[in-house]
Amino acid sequence: MSDHCDERATMIAAGDLQEFAPRGREQCRRHPSALSLQLRRLQPAPELCSSDGAAGLVGSLREVSIHDRHRESWQLRKGISDVGDEVDYDEELYVASNVVIWSKGSRSQASAVYKAFTVDSPVLQARKLSGSEEIVEKCICILQNSCINVHSMEGKDYIAALPFQVANVWPTKYGLLFERSSSSHEVPPSPPREPLPTMFSMLHPLDEITPLVWKSGGVFGSSRVQYVADHTLRIVFLSAEPSIVMTYDTVQSLHTVWALRRVKPEEQSLVLKFPEQVGTPQHMATSSSLTAHLRSLSKGDSPGGSPFQNYSSIHSQSRSSSSPNLQSRSPTISNMAALSRSHSPALGVHSFSGVQRFNFSSSAQSPRRPSVPHSPNSVSNDSFLVPETEPIVPELCIDHLWTETVPSLREKNSQASKVFISTDLCGQKFLCFLVESQLRLRCVKFQESNDKSQLIFGSVTNIPAKDAAPVEGIDTLLVLEGSGNLVLYSGVVRSVLLSPVPELRDSSKLHDSPYVEDCTFQQLGTFIQALRDPVHNRELSNNAMVRISIPEIATSELVKRCLQGVKAILPKETAVQMLVKWYNAYNAPGGPSYHSEWNLFVTCLMNMMGYNTERLCWTRNLDFEGSLSPVIAPKKARPSETGSDEDWEYLLSSDYHRNFESHPIAKALRLDPLEVSAPKDDFSQSLSLDSSTLLFSHIPAIFFVLHLIYEELKLNSLMGEGLRSLVVLLVQLARDLKLEAYMDYYYRDYPALVKTSRQTCIIDQGEVEFGKHKKDNWEHVFPLGRCSFKPSASVSSLAEKLVLWMTSIGFTLRDLESLPFGVALPIRDAIYQCREQPASDWPEAVCLLIGRQDLSKQAWEGSLQKGKSSMGTVLSSDIPSAAESEEDEDGMNDMNEEVMSLIWSEDLRVQEVRRLLQSARPVRVNVVQMPEASDHEYIEEKENRLLQLCQRTMALPVGRGMFTLFSYHPVPTEQLPIPKLNLTGRAPPRNTTVDLNSGNIDVPPNMACWASFHNGVAAGLKIAPASQIDSAWIVYNKPKMAELANEYAGFLMALGLNGHLTKLATLNIHDYLTKGHEMTSIGLLLGVSAAKLGTMDMAITRLLSIHIPALLPPTSTELDVPHNVQVAAVVGIGLVYQGTAHRHTAEVLLAEIGRPPGPEMEYCTDRESYSLASGLALGMVCLGHGSNLIGMSDLNVPEQLYQYMVGGHRRFQAGMHREKHKSPSYQIKEGDTINVDVTCPGATLALAMIYLKTNNRSIADWLKAPDTMYLLDFVKPEFLLLRTLARCLILWDDILPNSKWVNSNVPQIIRENIISLHATELPSSEDLSLETLAQAHVYIIAGACLSLGFRFAGSENLAAFQCLYKYATDFLKCLSAPTASVTGHYNLETCLSVLLLALAMVMAGSGNLKVLQLCRFMHKKTGGEMNYGFHLAHHMALGLLFLGGGRYSLSTSNSSIAALLCALYPHFPVHSTDNRYHLQALRHLYVLAAEPRLLTPVDVDSNTPCYALIEVTYKGTQWYGEATEELMAPTLLPELHLLKQIRVKGPRYWELLIDLSKGTAHLQSILSKGGILYVKLRAGQLSYKEDPMGWRSLLAQTVTHRSSEARAFKKQEILDLFSSILYECVTQENPEMLPTYIAIDQAVRRLERREMSETFELWQMKLVLEFFSSRSHQERMSRNPTRGLFMNSEFLPVMKCTIDNTLDQWLQAGGDVSLHSYLSGQAPEESQLSMLACFLIYHSVPTPGQLAAGGLEGSRNFSELLLKLRRLRVPVRALLRLAPLLLGNPQAMVL
Repeated sequence: MSDHCDERATMIAAGDLQEFAPRGREQCRRHPSALSLQLRRLQPAPELCSSDGAAGLVGSLREVSIHDRHRESWQLRKGISDVGDEVDYDEELYVASNVVIWSKGSRSQASAVYKAFTVDSPVLQARKLSGSEEIVEKCICILQNSCINVHSMEGKDYIAALPFQVANVWPTKYGLLFERSSSSHEVPPSPPREPLPTMFSMLHPLDEITPLVWKSGGVFGSSRVQYVADHTLRIVFLSAEPSIVMTYDTVQSLHTVWALRRVKPEEQSLVLKFPEQVGTPQHMATSSSLTAHLRSLSKGDSPGGSPFQNYSSIHSQSRSSSSPNLQSRSPTISNMAALSRSHSPALGVHSFSGVQRFNFSSSAQSPRRPSVPHSPNSVSNDSFLVPETEPIVPELCIDHLWTETVPSLREKNSQASKVFISTDLCGQKFLCFLVESQLRLRCVKFQESNDKSQLIFGSVTNIPAKDAAPVEGIDTLLVLEGSGNLVLYSGVVRSVLLSPVPELRDSSKLHDSPYVEDCTFQQLGTFIQALRDPVHNRELSNNAMVRISIPEIATSELVKRCLQGVKAILPKETAVQMLVKWYNAYNAPGGPSYHSEWNLFVTCLMNMMGYNTERLCWTRNLDFEGSLSPVIAPKKARPSETGSDEDWEYLLSSDYHRNFESHPIAKALRLDPLEVSAPKDDFSQSLSLDSSTLLFSHIPAIFFVLHLIYEELKLNSLMGEGLRSLVVLLVQLARDLKLEAYMDYYYRDYPALVKTSRQTCIIDQGEVEFGKHKKDNWEHVFPLGRCSFKPSASVSSLAEKLVLWMTSIGFTLRDLESLPFGVALPIRDAIYQCREQPASDWPEAVCLLIGRQDLSKQAWEGSLQKGKSSMGTVLSSDIPSAAESEEDEDGMNDMNEEVMSLIWSEDLRVQEVRRLLQSARPVRVNVVQMPEASDHEYIEEKENRLLQLCQRTMALPVGRGMFTLFSYHPVPTEQLPIPKLNLTGRAPPRNTTVDLNSGNIDVPPNMACWASFHNGVAAGLKIAPASQIDSAWIVYNKPKMAELANEYAGFLMALGLNGHLTKLATLNIHDYLTKGHEMTSIGLLLGVSAAKLGTMDMAITRLLSIHIPALLPPTSTELDVPHNVQVAAVVGIGLVYQGTAHRHTAEVLLAEIGRPPGPEMEYCTDRESYSLASGLALGMVCLGHGSNLIGMSDLNVPEQLYQYMVGGHRRFQAGMHREKHKSPSYQIKEGDTINVDVTCPGATLALAMIYLKTNNRSIADWLKAPDTMYLLDFVKPEFLLLRTLARCLILWDDILPNSKWVNSNVPQIIRENIISLHATELPSSEDLSLETLAQAHVYIIAGACLSLGFRFAGSENLAAFQCLYKYATDFLKCLSAPTASVTGHYNLETCLSVLLLALAMVMAGSGNLKVLQLCRFMHKKTGGEMNYGFHLAHHMALGLLFLGGGRYSLSTSNSSIAALLCALYPHFPVHSTDNRYHLQALRHLYVLAAEPRLLTPVDVDSNTPCYALIEVTYKGTQWYGEATEELMAPTLLPELHLLKQIRVKGPRYWELLIDLSKGTAHLQSILSKGGILYVKLRAGQLSYKEDPMGWRSLLAQTVTHRSSEARAFKKQEILDLFSSILYECVTQENPEMLPTYIAIDQAVRRLERREMSETFELWQMKLVLEFFSSRSHQERMSRNPTRGLFMNSEFLPVMKCTIDNTLDQWLQAGGDVSLHSYLSGQAPEESQLSMLACFLIYHSVPTPGQLAAGGLEGSRNFSELLLKLRRLRVPVRALLRLAPLLLGNPQAMVL
């Protein structure tokens, strides 16, 4: 085309002419700052000086001179939506003076201003930036004189100071690239010194500005890496994809292309090692003179007048690579303080470490100070005296790719004014740059190398051009030629002239004026890319800009597909030429409409292949709707006045004539049909093709590619129209290429269409390349070409493979609907199979495809991050509870009522627990006034009674914390409500208030301080671990009043336990600890340690060590740390080092268990709790390590512990602290022996934890209870409880849940002499102390029962529960028995409390009624021996029973047991301030043992929790085999490691299997997010709540009740058929099968009426029948007769029978004649064609050619025929029908 384009240039029309004005201009006029700007510009200069340094003065003068003419500029680009969809609008960034306006809009939508920014100084440039690799964040960068503003879409703003004058800023893939403006006065100073870098990068607004480096190849292949410091290089273009930079060398006048990439680490070190290589190698100072020069500059005052310090070291530590989170990247606080001092008004500077190193901008020469002296000595001295600044590490590097060849005549100033990347119609890429001075556009072709690592550039093509711009949507570029014509080019092929502006085309202005209109071209279709022809002189008289749109390459889907296919198969150059011709034809002025596009395409294509389309009768009659294509010879376009005979023939053969002939009026008027004379050239002569045309030699290739498109379109039932159009073209080509088999194939598909035209053309076979096209091209055309199944271990059946593969290629249900029914059926069957038995861990897309919304929702929830789970929305109750309406809240209102009402639906036990645990309302003090008591005594009596009740009230918060555990998501803007602890009472009958502070009785001081601590913990533990809270919120909760400090201390500890305390800034932690408030320190230390459980975190270790004298060096100053804080710190060490077996820690803790009291009264009080804490901590550090303690054998840990436990001579204190312990205490006389009373508990529990679950017999025997009276006297009975517990924990596997095992722990001597619990009097005995024996007995039993509680914690084991319950009731009876005084009430109460805790542990979270009744009974007992500690134990038991409102249970992992030992230590405080034996704060460590185990089914449709039957399968163990039990969910699951699988059972809900053998992670993530398991009701079923017995779930028979009207006009049988089918579809839950049933039925009826003109439906029927008779389907039916029947079993056989009968009737009624003539190769008669095709298709009859090749001539009998036809795969049923014809004599049927 380009050869003869001069003779006759084709024109195409561009549509849609519009006036154009940037949207921002109008907006700017209305912008509120417009007025103030006018005023500011005219301000006197001095005021400006202050705000912008000296540069401001110049700026303001410059502005005033031009303020009347707006300096404006704008950029347009295609809009990008956040989701990544195609969007149909464009965005504009408009800059005028110091306003930047970002707007969106398009031709269809109104324009909208998105954001407007106003800055202080004039805007030099504004750029859209799409973010870097790590964070894709869209933002706008606004460049001003001294700083750059970055505004991101998320609303983050950054201001970054610029240390130099920037000439240009470019957005890259990684961040921003700056070009320093090189000013003329920057002459190299007298000493030869390296030039300064000219290009810099900044990857994130908070990062440093770093210089760019470039890598150059050396002489011997060694490469050098150096800074880009050549100020003659200017960047002219930068592209993000591919990441390249184009520069222009002003000296050599050459353009160069570089690849931009990140620096590799080895290159960084190269640059930093040899900074001298930048410029001249010989240079005097040894240090890098770059930094020295910068130092000298910053000595004088920099533009802002403030010497900046260097912060990059702090900066680099806090930089995280993940997200641009402000907290993570901003420098630490101390750094900020320094910054605020150095903050200068002129530079809006924030943390910039690089600032001081580049203050060499031209504005540094400000009039306020002398310029920096550039004398050699100042520089060198500086470089020696000043400590070396650390060098700047470069981030980005450029590699040389291509330089243009040196032109023969070198022109100065040939810099490219515009550069862009363009793609041609075949996808080849060109880098085009416009050199305005030469009126030339140069295009370089480039492509990626095969390994995608580099770009390869080709040769340069020059195109004469005044201006150019790419049109992305249709892969062309638009060129404005010198003559003023607009031409479209595809790559470098000149394609077509554009007539842009019809009115302007003839006017002289376009030709004469030196400035062409600033036309913004915008192409219509999907890719809207606004292009501006840049003519920068906009002071035209009319100042008009026009916007036009360039038409698309094709609109109809069919033409697009064909073009795409042909393009892929042809060589690139031919393809471009073909597309250009088509584009011209399609877009001729007054182009065609949508409908005739295909006809135009056919004509165009046939012409290019060398056909003469006027001589072919079917192409001649194609309807162009009046617009004749310019490709057809031009004579057609001019209507001739004379007319010809052909016109009449044309009319006679037109559709109009045919319609008119058959019209009833024609018959009525008796018009005779006119005989159309057969067109002359139809059969008489064959046409030969013009072999010189463009595509002649590619005809076979084009034919094959069109055939493939035809086959692909068959798979889309919406493209039937296109298929019929395409098959006509294919038949013509197949006939001309003499491809008989294809001809037959098309005839069988479309018998009605194929018979019409018979005209052949002769193709000279020699000139056509047959089948030489490359194979690999096909992949472009059909992406779904091959499907390869990667066999994965987890996928079992073929159906699963198919479904997973379809998802991976993005196949959706909508695609399935467009498939024809036969192809879709096997896919639907696979989907149906997977829907019945899905795997629980399939991704969301698979679940959507198989139609399981429950699973897809589950998968979607799973893919959210943990914090943002929407579980809270499903399961948070908004129902205000009853208590809230009363005066205060009791801290239990945020519980999830909905789920709890499902778990405990029969009774009100939850309300009862709330009543028992509330501590916010006054208690009832019921005292009857005795007649003899005076009023005063009565008041005292009431207050004493209240004091007793308060012991109980103060113990309640611990239990409340357990009950409300993790049930609340706080609002970040509100404080956490902490219910107040109410210690007043109300006395009936007058409801008078009773108060303890009246002074009538003595109240212990600080009585409530620990109670309020527990209250704070309980409130804090409500916060769920998934809540979004931060450091600021924690500090914001700090109370103003000092008396609430204890509650806040507890709140801090709770935040540690639920993992939020790690968010608290170190500064605040330090702040709290320095206050010296004891409670706060205890809460913080324990909280922080719990949050860092087992991490060995160094920072926390330091924090704790300060509070433990033993961990400080011996010479350190003695800190006065309160005793309880020391205890907390020691336990904290245990938590942080849990399970690590850290040697030094273990050694110190071992010594601390036996720490002797010091001489000066230190360590004398409450020594027991310290020793216990050391023991617990030692146990945690070596948790479960047993005898494998690596590297600790010399410490003799077990022996030392044994000695602490039984007593003996104190060992010499080793280690560095021995000085401290030389002199004995003056207060306590202990002598040289170990004080067992102090050390025994800690040592016992340490042994238990070290050897936990190891079943180590030798250690366990040390812990056996003594079995002689003499030895029993030596051991405190309490310690026997601990020993028994420790022994059982070591022998973990021996624990059995029956009373026989419990009693086996009691020694012989006790068993023989034991008093029965119900005896009324005591036997007397001289040599035995009965009291000792009785006490030992109850404590040993209690110890064994407690170990039973640990062993079966959270398991709800029935045997364990019954065993423990029996002992608990025994103890209760014992308390009221007369012998109770022997054992001692205190001891019995302790043991009863221990039993209650053990029971609660076993039944944790289950809310068991019997245990609740026990707890309530104990709650009511308030007098006598009941002290604070017992109440604490009872209410802890109550809390454990309802742990987390029934959502949590206890775990039996080692870590959990350690935590529970600390929390449930069986020595309870006597009064509320008692911490002597055990620190009360440790009671809350049970949180570390709680784990979410509640599984809540949620109906996916109504989004409400519901009941569902689940089946839990246990793995087999040594005690029981594999077992299955059914549970009604919501229910607590057993511990996950015991389970094999969990199944949601039918029939009401869709089944769902969670397989735990692959790993428990999936189920754990479900449980941790609220335990929500989505389930879906099956059709016709009701939920268990509405229909508990399942009697109402019969399907409503509505479908079968037919209305009488329907009968009137419909056949009864059809109605019957479809009502039964509909019923079947609904009950089987596959209504999507209904269209398939209807389609099959219609197809069969059409065949019966013999109206089948296209055999496609019959093909589909055949597929369906084949599928249902296939072996795999039959096997599935035999295995599972009820399942898998996914079509009605009677429907298909009936349909098959009907088809067989219809075809057999046709055969007998004379069809055999046409079949015979078909097989023998003659043309059968017209009327029989379509039925014949149906027969051939249905019976898979081979073509005549295949039959001939098969050598069937000589066959004499059926068996021979059978053998020969087996090779052709002819089914037997077809053979039976063909045999008579093939054998010629029907008698041969008899074998």
